[in-house]
Amino acid sequence: MQPRISLITLGVANVARARMFYEALGWKASSASQDDVAFFQLGSVALGLYSRTALADDARVPANPTGFSGVTLAQNLVSEEAVDQLLDEASRAGARILKPAQRVFWGGYSGYFADPDGHIWEVAFNPGFKLEADGSLRLPD
Repeated sequence: MQPRISLITLGVANVARARMFYEALGWKASSASQDDVAFFQLGSVALGLYSRTALADDARVPANPTGFSGVTLAQNLVSEEAVDQLLDEASRAGARILKPAQRVFWGGYSGYFADPDGHIWEVAFNPGFKLEADGSLRLPD
């Protein structure tokens, strides 16, 4: 298997509401989006929004999430100020701030928010990770 992720799909309670949240962050939905599914291009990866129940049915697993799912999504940014700005934008769009941005033990600066369906996003500045001009992350060798 090649080390690559093409699409991350979030199971949501209401696709239209979730789509509006991400659009309020300035993201543009793809023309491939429909009433029951929304897609956003995120650099070399795409994000999908699909009914939590339908997604669980498709994967043949129970749809009863409780507590922490063991997964977070992250967006790395170029500065501490950019982290503060994005957390503020997310809050205005309807996110719940879980952890305000702060300097962290690994030498960077980060905070967390939850989208309207409880999906957890970390917003971080990591001086040890290079961000390319297109925003893509390049890990050190």
